[in-house]
Amino acid sequence: MDSCVLLAGLDVGTTNIKALICEPDGSVIATASTPTPTHYPRSGWAHYDPHEIWSAVCDVLTDATGQLRTPARVGGIAVASVGETGYPVDSAGNPTYKGIAWFDGRSKDQAAWLAEHVGAEKVYATCRMSLQPIYGLCKLLWIRDNEPDVLARTATWLNSADYVAFRLSGKKATDHSLASRALLFDVDRRDWAYDLLDACQLPDRILAPIKPSGEAIGNVTIEASSLTGLPTSTTVSTGGHDHVCGAFGVGVIDPGTVLNSLGTAEAHFLPITKPLNRPEVAAQGYSVGGHVARDQYYAIGGLYSSGGSVDWVSRLLGSLDHATMLDQAAQVPPGSGGVHFLPHLRIANPPFGDAPSRGAFVGLTGDVDQATLYRAVLEGIAMEAKLCMDGLLSYADIDIPERIVAIGGSTRNALLMSIKSAVYGKTITVSETEEGTALGAALLAGLGCGVYNDAQDVARQVKHQTREISPDPELVERYQQVLVTYTNVYPALKALNALIDKQCR
Repeated sequence: MDSCVLLAGLDVGTTNIKALICEPDGSVIATASTPTPTHYPRSGWAHYDPHEIWSAVCDVLTDATGQLRTPARVGGIAVASVGETGYPVDSAGNPTYKGIAWFDGRSKDQAAWLAEHVGAEKVYATCRMSLQPIYGLCKLLWIRDNEPDVLARTATWLNSADYVAFRLSGKKATDHSLASRALLFDVDRRDWAYDLLDACQLPDRILAPIKPSGEAIGNVTIEASSLTGLPTSTTVSTGGHDHVCGAFGVGVIDPGTVLNSLGTAEAHFLPITKPLNRPEVAAQGYSVGGHVARDQYYAIGGLYSSGGSVDWVSRLLGSLDHATMLDQAAQVPPGSGGVHFLPHLRIANPPFGDAPSRGAFVGLTGDVDQATLYRAVLEGIAMEAKLCMDGLLSYADIDIPERIVAIGGSTRNALLMSIKSAVYGKTITVSETEEGTALGAALLAGLGCGVYNDAQDVARQVKHQTREISPDPELVERYQQVLVTYTNVYPALKALNALIDKQCR
């Protein structure tokens, strides 16, 4: 191993785009971040301008490389990103349309079309995913149905990380973990499901070649070098889905450990050795995909609005700064005076698998104040996460996980993490690396440029700094009582939310 080589990782996330540069042992020496430019043209819609995304990537890389004495030491870079956003590009690599955000809800009719004309059973048998409107295939079908000229000009569909890697290297490729989020990945064959493309009247040429994560695809181009500060000798490698890269970054590779990745969205991620085939559980919203660790798999479920729910309520209660709100919420007795928050601000989370579901506060009285609402949101996230994780473990036939490892920005919310530990009833190991996803991408870059031989070599060489959050026994008992009530909130609102969804279409 060349100890002089530095490794760079990018995390193109929902809220922020982050860059990280580290030593081969994982020691971080430079970071940079900028908000992800996002547009909301109408209710339920959101998109990214590909030129703005590339400009933001260039800004964070310029910032990060500018912190180095010798930027020429950067030997490799890889990109992690959200999983369900793609950028269609023409034969020259120019974008033909905006990147529809992963949480954009415009594709509900296309998901219904898939269920009717292809069949949810066939989709699951191939992809091991329930049929949800957020996935890449539904977005492609929306373009087919609403922007046929765009589809006619499109040569390749590139996931977010793939698009950025393409802008860096001029090479088109994706990996198994991102392909898994397109609803077009044959999990058993570890290749594209071309029969699904045919059934949807989509050209098979539209999908990028699938390569293992951490495989070199090219070098930084002269143009990209001038815009980012990376040398042209830097190897660009395939990255992956953000939560999966985060798991790799903190060594969650083998079965038995659950990764709790806490960002705008939240994931519960479980490494597995072979694809699961349990459609009755997958219908609840869980899915299977290819790990960035070669020839391995994962099962995943999560909250579509976790940190997003905290940001939302913080904006609503904007008269107080966040630190003050946290201090006041910590004084609210556990259970928030009977107020419950259902964190379905986008769609229902597993184990519910109900796209029309909406968020709600239940149990409000005239005595409820700002701090109570804020604590109720944190407790709602924790309760929902507990139900989601229990369903995931049931999916994989695991009763109790050996470890729960947490990464992501929300791990800095001390009150949330103490509530989570009590609701889970287990100690949570928290990674001290703030940008675990970007670190995972950097380690994949190390595989691509030859710094590491394989995943086991990464595990041997990288040092992980962690802290533990243990549950308060009194809180555990109290939250077991609260959870009993919380489990009734979603069923009580299901029919009403379905009616509201129909009225709002």
